[in-house]
Amino acid sequence: MAYMTDRKRAEGMGSAKEGTHHHWWMMVSSAGLAVLTPFFLFTFAPMLGKPHAEVLAYFAQPFPAIIAALMIVATFLHFKNGVQALIEDYVHGTARKITLIATTCLSYAAAATGLFAIARMAL
Repeated sequence: MAYMTDRKRAEGMGSAKEGTHHHWWMMVSSAGLAVLTPFFLFTFAPMLGKPHAEVLAYFAQPFPAIIAALMIVATFLHFKNGVQALIEDYVHGTARKITLIATTCLSYAAAATGLFAIARMAL
């Protein structure tokens, strides 16, 4: 029989004091994406099926390029934080650390690749 208090059994399993900040960040990025998505759709959709030269000329303009870049950054940061919450809840031990590092690297790499593509079209 273990003579441990409830507090001792729960130690290390309590609040990390980051839940409110994480929730607030997810709400802000969701609101940002809700505003950006229609702008992105109205700037991106007209270019579907157009010739390559016309798409390059269109995204060389500042407004479509900025909207596309903002959408890419906001989407991948929101993805990173959402997947981080999932991993923290359901993956444990060393696998958690490896998975967090891999998804963070994947998110930043995808965002950087998207920004590079926009920059190549805009310049």
